Amino acid sequence: MEQKILQDAITFDDVLLVPAYSEITPESADPSTRLTRRITINIPLISAPMDTVTESSLAIALAQEGGLGIIHKNLSPSLQAREVQKVKRSENGVINDPVTLGPGDTVDRANELMREQGVSGFPVTDSGDRSGRVIGILTRRDMKFLDPSRYGESRVEDVMTRRNLVTASPGIDPAAAEALLNEARVEKLLIVDEAGRLDGLITMRDLENVRKHPSACRDDRGRLRVGAATGVLQFDRIEALIDAEVDVVVVDTAHGHSRNVVATVEEIKRSHPEIDVIAGNIATADGAKALMDAGADAVKVGIGPGSICTTRIVTGVGVPQITAVRNAVSVCEPAGVPVIADGGIRQSGDIAKAIAAGASVVMLGSLFAGMDESPGELVLHGGRRFKSYRGMGSEGAMSAGSADRYGQADSRKFVPEGVEGMVAYRGPLSDFVYQLVGGVKSAMGYCGCATLDSFRSDSRFVRVTAASMVESHPHDITITREAPNYMSNAGSS
Repeated sequence: MEQKILQDAITFDDVLLVPAYSEITPESADPSTRLTRRITINIPLISAPMDTVTESSLAIALAQEGGLGIIHKNLSPSLQAREVQKVKRSENGVINDPVTLGPGDTVDRANELMREQGVSGFPVTDSGDRSGRVIGILTRRDMKFLDPSRYGESRVEDVMTRRNLVTASPGIDPAAAEALLNEARVEKLLIVDEAGRLDGLITMRDLENVRKHPSACRDDRGRLRVGAATGVLQFDRIEALIDAEVDVVVVDTAHGHSRNVVATVEEIKRSHPEIDVIAGNIATADGAKALMDAGADAVKVGIGPGSICTTRIVTGVGVPQITAVRNAVSVCEPAGVPVIADGGIRQSGDIAKAIAAGASVVMLGSLFAGMDESPGELVLHGGRRFKSYRGMGSEGAMSAGSADRYGQADSRKFVPEGVEGMVAYRGPLSDFVYQLVGGVKSAMGYCGCATLDSFRSDSRFVRVTAASMVESHPHDITITREAPNYMSNAGSS
């Protein structure tokens, strides 16, 4: 008879990392890692595709720090694709495909595009598209002294700058481009070929951002990277995301070891082999192998560990997260497929433990929900600031569109697997990410590991008791000033 109880299983608070001889300082530790088979990110953090966590603002901020944001799917395909486009257009080396206007377009149309695209100006060509000859440029400065009530009747050609355009030839290097912009005291440099046709656009803001964020996660064209979530068999959504030039598609379900998830991954990889696919969630070696065999470029692990998830209580199903990660790593590591630990993270030390267990990356929900850049509502409660946060298995999120994630898309009544609540407001993401990554780099220093690859292979755990974890936290003291990297009542991400 098959053994019913398979094994003891452990999670983050059941273990501690063992210190080792080290010549590594935290400053010298390298936190870069593989997100998928083909994509490398500069810090091991990605954001959860939740409607109170990740839209374009947080995705931009996280990519600037070296991580990557996953846009949630509680949006129509077109709106989700637009969020992806906002990230892709937020920063560029050279903008090879700038949005253009024609001379007959209205200023009202230009203003609408500025809001949609998050940009402050457009090249103007005689044909209105990128194949035309450059005849001017329209920026907010040109519109500044025009009465908004006249936007609808005013044409671009009547407002645009047409004289003394600042242009350069294709192939100009960034330093020369910046010198030209400084000399002309303008913010946009038109790249024009010998025939006068538009070849691209360089902006001073983009040049400054590259200098300001040297570790940003960028594609080979200098644009910030971004991912987006999809449900099973949502091929119209997937096509819209690919058209928006998303960097990675996340097939995001509560139970990834299932027929429709496998079929979705197989179809994406068949029709778009150039697109990297993350699939999940799973908690077993068999689940990881099924997704890997379907073509997944990374496997996401976590059944029920999140702070807002009730799956383990409602269904009785799940595997504690350290064991779940080890299960997936046992089959993914030999095949070179990265594992993503999704959920259960409460402190930076938990990130270090997840990576030491074999994960390449961790996905964070609640820890990022309290950021300035998250889309959750800011709430004042008891004299303190909080931000709203809900699980994608909560009634509210399922009603808004995430029911398919839990196999309940056609249900008249939902069986929730999540709750709604709020988390402490934590300010700007950049400061918080600095603390999280700093904790991981300190762990690497304690364990004598210069890279995350060596940290995964060389670090060791010791099992601990509940009393040991009490000893690990601050004790026998009343905390009078909170530390920026210690959450005394942290919920798990």
